[in-house]
Amino acid sequence: MSSTTAPAPAPTSSTGSWRDPSPVWRRRALVANLVAQVLIVGTGGAVRLTGSGLGCSTWPQCEPGEFTPVLHEAATFHPFVEFGNRTLTGVLAVLAIAAAWVAWQRSDRSPGYRRLGLVPLLGVVVQAVVGGVTVLVDLHPGVVAVHFLVSMALVAASTALLLRDREGDGAPVATVGAPARLVGRALVPLLALVLVLGVITTGSGPHSGDEEVAYRFALDPVAVARAHSASVWLYVVAVVAVVVLTRRVADGLPTSAEVRRAAVVLLLATLAQGAVGYVQYFTGLPVVLVGIHMIGASLLVIAQVRQTLSQRVRV
Repeated sequence: MSSTTAPAPAPTSSTGSWRDPSPVWRRRALVANLVAQVLIVGTGGAVRLTGSGLGCSTWPQCEPGEFTPVLHEAATFHPFVEFGNRTLTGVLAVLAIAAAWVAWQRSDRSPGYRRLGLVPLLGVVVQAVVGGVTVLVDLHPGVVAVHFLVSMALVAASTALLLRDREGDGAPVATVGAPARLVGRALVPLLALVLVLGVITTGSGPHSGDEEVAYRFALDPVAVARAHSASVWLYVVAVVAVVVLTRRVADGLPTSAEVRRAAVVLLLATLAQGAVGYVQYFTGLPVVLVGIHMIGASLLVIAQVRQTLSQRVRV
C-alpha cells in the first residue's frame, strides 16, 4: 500500500504573515489603533484634570538630564501621571505603525486608502511635537486646544480607516436621498464647531492643567458655555433631522438597516454627551464628569464618522 501525504489545509482567515496580514489580523491592528487613539484622550484628560500638566517640567526629557520622573521625598504624583501619558504615546506610535503597515500592504487597494493608513502615524508625530510645545509654553490654552482637536481628527481618521477596510474602492453609491445627504454633510462642520467651542469653554474654566499655572482664555466662562450649548442644540436638531430622513430609506436596499442604525447611534451618543455636559456645568465641573465628557467627545466623533460613511456604499 502506498502512502500518500495529506494535502495541507487551506489557509483560514486568521492566518497571514507580516508581509501579507490576514483580514483578521489587519482588523485587529486597526481596532487596536482606534482604541489607543481614544485612550490617549482619556490619559491626556487625566493629566489636565489632576493638575499634572507640568508634572514634567521639560520635553522630551521629564526633568533636565532625566527622561523619567525622579523619586525623592518632595516628589508628588504629578510627574508620574504626565510620564504615564507620554509612555502611552509610545504605545500608540507602535500601534499606528502597525495600522500603517497593514494598510500599506494592501496592494489591491486604492492609493487613497493606503494614504489614509499613514494618517494615524503622522498624527502621532504631530501630537508629540504639539505636546512638547504645550509643556514649553506652560500649558497655554490655545496650544492645549490644538492638542485636543488634533486628537479628535485622529480618532476620526482611525475610524474611517477601520470602516474603509471593510469596503471596496468602487465609486460611492448613495444609500439615502438627497435631503438626507445634504443634512448629513452639514453635521460634520456642525460637530467641528461644537468641538472648537468646547475646548474654548474648557480653556476659559478652572481646569488649566496645572495647580499653580492657570493661564486661561480671557473670556467669560458662562458666555462661552452658553455659546457651546447653543451649538450643541443646533447639532442635535440636525441629527434628529437625519434620523427622520433616513427612515425613508427604501427597505429593499441591503444597507438600509445599517443606515438607520448609524443615525440612531449618533443621536444617542449626542444626547448622552449633551446630558453629561449639562450635569457637569450645574454641578461645578467635577473632574470625573469632565473626564467622561472628553471620552464622550471621542465616541461622538466615532459615531459621526460611522453615520457619514453609512450614507454611501463602495463595492
